[in-house]
Order: sequence, then C-alpha cells, then structure tokens
Amino acid sequence: MEVSTVTEGTATAAPAPKMSVAVLAAMVVGSMVGAGVFNLPGRFATATGVVGALIAWAVAGAGMFMLALVFQSLAVRKPDLDAGVFAYAKAGFGEYLGFFSAFGYWASACVGNAFYWILIGSTLGAVFPALGTGETIAATALSSVAVWVYFLLVRRGVKEAAVINRIVTIAKMVPIVLFIVLVLFAFKPAVFADNLSASAYGSLFDQVTATMLVTVFVFLGIEGASTYSRHAEKREDVGRATVLGFLGVLAIFASVTIVSYGVMPYEQIAELRQPSMAGVLEAAVGSWGSAFISIGLIISVMGAYLAWALMSSEVLFMAAKTGDMPRFLARTNAAGVPSAALLMTTVATQLILLAVVFVSDALNFALDLTAALSLIPYLFVAAYALKLAWTRETYEAGTGRQKGLVIAALATGYTIFLLFAAGPKFLLLSFVIYAPASILFVMARREQGRRLFSPVELVILAITVVGAAAGIAAVATGAITL
Repeated sequence: MEVSTVTEGTATAAPAPKMSVAVLAAMVVGSMVGAGVFNLPGRFATATGVVGALIAWAVAGAGMFMLALVFQSLAVRKPDLDAGVFAYAKAGFGEYLGFFSAFGYWASACVGNAFYWILIGSTLGAVFPALGTGETIAATALSSVAVWVYFLLVRRGVKEAAVINRIVTIAKMVPIVLFIVLVLFAFKPAVFADNLSASAYGSLFDQVTATMLVTVFVFLGIEGASTYSRHAEKREDVGRATVLGFLGVLAIFASVTIVSYGVMPYEQIAELRQPSMAGVLEAAVGSWGSAFISIGLIISVMGAYLAWALMSSEVLFMAAKTGDMPRFLARTNAAGVPSAALLMTTVATQLILLAVVFVSDALNFALDLTAALSLIPYLFVAAYALKLAWTRETYEAGTGRQKGLVIAALATGYTIFLLFAAGPKFLLLSFVIYAPASILFVMARREQGRRLFSPVELVILAITVVGAAAGIAAVATGAITL
C-alpha cells in the first residue's frame, strides 16, 4: 500500500505494502456483508412473499452484477482514475458532478455508519430496554462513544485497520452460514408454500419495487476494491476482486432471505424486531438462536464500520488531492491516514446519530436514505462506462465494444430503475443534503483562484437548490414524514 506523501504539520506518510486480490476481495466482502444482511428477512417480509423475493434478487443480482462488471471494465480501461466512484463521474461529466458524486458517496457512507450503531442499539435493546430500538438518548450516547473509539483506532493506520477488518470478515461469516444451515434443518415445506404469494401487498411489480432500496443497501461496498485501486498490486486485481466478492455475497443474501420463508408465516416475520434474523433463528432452534445472531451482528458491525470509515475518508482525501474538495481534507498523519477526512466523517456520523433521535423509524429511515444517496454516484459510474463505449474511447480497436455497450446500458438502466423505486421522498431528501455541500466546492474553487461556477454548473446548482427547497417544504408541510 503506497500512501501519498501529504503532511500534517511535519508528519510524513510512510509507504506500506500493496494489497493482493485476496485482500481487495476481503475488503469488498467486508464492506457489503455488514449489518444489512441481518435485517433481510424482516424487510423482505414487509414487502413480498417468496415469488417476489426471488424476482427481486434476480433483478438486484443481475443489475448489481452489471455494475460489478462496469467497475471491472473501468479499472482496466481507465487505470489512471484511482479514486474510484467520483473519479469516473468527474472524467465523464465534469468537475461539479464529480464533486457531487464524491460527496454523495461519502454522505451515504456516513448515514450507513449511523445505521450500524442504531441497529446495535436495537439489538441490545432486547436486553436493555433503555436502548429502545436504537434511537433513544441512552442508545445515542453509547453509539457516540463507539464512534469516537473507532476514530482513535483508525487514526493509528490503514494497515492496522485493514488487518482487523480481514479477521472480523472471517469471524462474522460464521453465524450467517450457520443461520442458513440451521434454518434449512427446521425448514417447513407447508409454511414455505403458504408464503409463496403475498397478494395483500399489491401487485408483484409493487412488491419487487418495495424491496429495491434494501437490496441496494446490502450491496453497498461493491465498489470497495475500486476505491482502493491505488493500493492494488496489479490493476486487473481490482476487477477480479470486485466480481469475486460480489458473487459470494449475492449467494449469501439470497439464501438468508429465501430460507426464512420456510420457518414462519411472512406476516409474523414482518413483525419481528430487528435484527429479524435473530427472531427467525429463535423460531427455528430456540432462544439461544437469538443471542447467537445478536452476537454475530455486533461482530459484523465492527468490521463493516471499520471498512466504511476507511473508504469514506479515502474518498474525501482523494477528492481533496485532485482539487475537488478543500485542501484541508488532504492532510494525513504520520501513519498515512487521511486524518482530516476521517475527522469530518466521524463528526458527520455523530451529527446523524443525534438527528435520528427525532425520526419515528430511525432504523429503516437510515437504511433507505443510505441507499438513496448512493444512487447518483452509481448512476454516474454506469453512465460513464456507457459514454466510453458509445464514443469508442478506449475501444479504438473495436474489441469488446458491443459487449461493453450492452453491459453499460443495462447497468445504467438498472440505476435509473432504482431511482424510480426510491420514490420522490428520498430523491428530495437527497437534494436537501446535496445542496449545502456546494459550499465545499466553492471553497475548493476559491483556493485555486478559479471561477466558482460555469454556466452549465450554475444550472445544476439551481436544480439542486430548487430540489432542496421542495424537500424542505415537503417536510415542513407533512407531505414527507420522517
């Protein structure tokens, strides 16, 4: 791992070993297999039955696989773009949209980080009522302590944090795999057959659409290897790690969801306290199953939070290095950690934890907002790959262009469908978050002595501000409830 030399005071970053394909794949798995998988039975059961779940995973799996292939292709075709998500948006659609992509990805990670601690609070709340479902004052205080403990840990160095993440990635897979095996032994074909249809939830299309945000949430991290591409031993390892990690994780997510329908009626699964995997396993094997899954969740969150704290800070750091964020975010400490970016990430996570105290269903709200904020960055990545194939850039010899065009078009169409599935509520709330972020863009431009906005960028700014105003008005009038 070779960390760029940026100073904080007199400190100089030291070079570190490069990451192999196995380590990169572990980062992908560690990023995706986090807290979300423990919520899957309940979230799916509130939206659909077995048939709808199978279709949903087929759609999500195919769409996300197209995105995985897009990241694989871009890692090879554009090896100079080392920052991952935001770098592709900037190269394809300009600095301002590149900035939005970087900020959106980072904001999504911060809300997701807050979600992790809310879910831990909900898990512990089954034993300690004062923690409620994770958004009480006591739960927020406990989560805040954990957030700052992790801040101190990650400040010690990327290498140390990555080692811990690899260990936790292995440890957290044990309860998930055992859940699938144990539930299969308790599987009841008659119950599964009764759960095939969930017509009470409306049309099959509506049921599938209602699951899309949770599938996006659990797949967040698919770009993990791309974000760390500058640390890879070989550029082609980035693509391999992304695809390998994705395929393994898809099998896990789909299995956890489908086998749960063979234990109890979907109406009962929908009423389970989150993490719903705990309730399903308790119904299958007894009360010890709930404790077993709860412990596994806490381990999982520890690893997932570590990976996301690293990756989100890395995005701010790289954006600052390329002049898309203010210079202070490019500072590192003696261990090579982007300390200013890490501090900003930690502060943002802390503020979100304080804010969700006032949200009625903090757990699901944080999950859905995390997924919605990630959609714009993903759309720009897919659209950039489509642009390259359409204009023949990097396809000068014509080799693989048709394949690249089809994959990029499918990935772009999928992300557009996800925006539709998210609905206007989370689109407007995303604008509320994106609009004030432009202050950071203005700071960066002023540091460089450049014109603040081009005519096209002013139009984008105006659309964002209008969208934010509409979102604030919708919340104030009750058209959008939090």
